[in-house]
Amino acid sequence: MARRSGATKKPRLTWGERLRDLLLVVLVFTLGGASLTAYATFRIWQVGQQDGRQQVDAIVVLGAAQYNGRPSPVLAARLDHAIELYKEGLAPYLITTGGKLQGDNFTEAQTGYRYAKARGVPASAILMEDTGRNTLESMEHVRAIFDAHGLHTALFVSDRSHMLRVLRLAQDQGIEAWSSPTDTSPDDINSNLIRNSMVHELGGLGLYIFVSADADFGGDSAADPAGLPSASPRPAATPTP
Repeated sequence: MARRSGATKKPRLTWGERLRDLLLVVLVFTLGGASLTAYATFRIWQVGQQDGRQQVDAIVVLGAAQYNGRPSPVLAARLDHAIELYKEGLAPYLITTGGKLQGDNFTEAQTGYRYAKARGVPASAILMEDTGRNTLESMEHVRAIFDAHGLHTALFVSDRSHMLRVLRLAQDQGIEAWSSPTDTSPDDINSNLIRNSMVHELGGLGLYIFVSADADFGGDSAADPAGLPSASPRPAATPTP
């Protein structure tokens, strides 16, 4: 007499049940992604509203587009705010950042240097990070400037939507950082630019958090053609107040 198996085979899932489970997984991931996006959007907005201006070792202004040595409206807005903070006596140094695209005659940092100097900031008080092709590279090079000059604390200037990512990168580089966003940048005034900036920052944060890369892109950097002061180590200067 044949022995019957003690195990009972479970019925296979029907295609309808498989589709139901797949839709459930998709729904969970969609809701989770939407919640994460909403929270990140709120944090970008929240940090962008905060002005933490205080006494620091250096004011760091993030680079933006320049046109043959003339700052774009976005870069000019950042520089104007940084110069205002410097003239309030909040730091002995102003650091301009940003490299250049292939074919450009000036880097973003050089453009910032010329602009700040023309508006009364002493040349001895301006340091440049002029090789960074994106925010992450600029922040790494700013860290090198800090090490060379014995600096520890910074007030970062950029657009409102940029500040959360800037502070995250600065803190990951070991810089004690606060933000003071400009409130005159076109990226924070024009509704279309606000939306585009927010989408860009959401992508930039995700890319940095998950793969340690930067969504910003710039051209190849090159040596300073004008012989302006760079980020290379030098004795600390005593700036004019």
